[in-house]
Amino acid sequence: MKFKKSIFAIALMASFLTAWAQEGDIKDTQFNPVTTGVTSLGIAPDARGASMGDLGAATEADVNSQFWNPSKYAFAYSKAGVSLSYTPWLRKIVNDIYLANLSGFYKIGSGDNQAVSASLRYFSLGEVSATDAGGATAATINPFELSVDLGYSRKLSEKFSMGVVLRYIYSDLGLGDMSTGELTSSASAFSADLSGYYTTFPVIGRNECQWSLGFNVSNIGSKVSYNKGNDPAYLPANLKIGTAFTFPLADYNNLTIGLDANHLLVPAKPRSTDFENNLDYEDALQDWKDKSSITGIFDSFKDNFAKRITYSVGAEYAYNQQFFLRGGYYYESKFAGNRQYFGMGAGFSLNVIKIDASYMIATAQDSPLDQTLRFTLSFDMDGIRDLFGRN
Repeated sequence: MKFKKSIFAIALMASFLTAWAQEGDIKDTQFNPVTTGVTSLGIAPDARGASMGDLGAATEADVNSQFWNPSKYAFAYSKAGVSLSYTPWLRKIVNDIYLANLSGFYKIGSGDNQAVSASLRYFSLGEVSATDAGGATAATINPFELSVDLGYSRKLSEKFSMGVVLRYIYSDLGLGDMSTGELTSSASAFSADLSGYYTTFPVIGRNECQWSLGFNVSNIGSKVSYNKGNDPAYLPANLKIGTAFTFPLADYNNLTIGLDANHLLVPAKPRSTDFENNLDYEDALQDWKDKSSITGIFDSFKDNFAKRITYSVGAEYAYNQQFFLRGGYYYESKFAGNRQYFGMGAGFSLNVIKIDASYMIATAQDSPLDQTLRFTLSFDMDGIRDLFGRN
């Protein structure tokens, strides 16, 4: 039996390779996007960050900082929080692919300077059909990717904190040869994140503002090896650097402007068109497969470094920390994938609960990322405690 992979292939590839398909001259000469395993690790899970163009390295701490910059938890104003996010993925193409994310944190110690955090991500690739030799559907599978992580963050001074996250990753693509009963496409890996966050409160004119810097080096770890190790894939290791500036517009009215830059710490896969003969290409491909993840991090800065950087710029308007309007833009070079889209969204917060939603508008009309929705429901443990009158 063979699997009908059309939906699955679209889910993996179309999410990152979008409008470039029309630009054949670029594709043939300079187009070389970086490919990784477990690509779902790079998808923004929450509505707040997504609505600002996938931005969050240096914005104010919230429950979903585990993805953007976990060191921000040490500066969280609340004692604890938990959130649940849901994203229907590639909904212009299919209706059964989604990302679900559960995140939470808890401040520990008496000095209000450290926190523990955790998150659970589940990415469903929907239902994929298996057909027999006659083309009839014989079985269905439900491939998925899963990750669970634990983090710790601590203030090292009044203005600076650092954080570390340990993560377990499992990917079950469910593809194989059913005639032999071998489903050899599951793989697991371990990774770690290292992050830092600096924030200060300068006075400009008569207004106290907030300026922050942040970085997060994420998914540094082992490779995922599919097909009994014959098809190894790099994790989507990433370097994120960002800054954010918040200033008051009037009483109870604040505006935050932020900028993030990202670079995948993964070497580009060799292309056969770059070699004069097939033997040289096979040697380069084998070297790429054999290269360790750490070596790949350093080599990633050699492959058209400037063209591989993605940028996010966004803004958030907050009224009395209860009502929020957000917008942003994400840019990726046409040589590296051409993902370019606007994000917009809103949020509403009470003492206990916060609801956020975001909507994506791709600049390319045929982009499968267009019209992506995200929803996040967050709970503030301090608010719940006050609601029930507990000390």
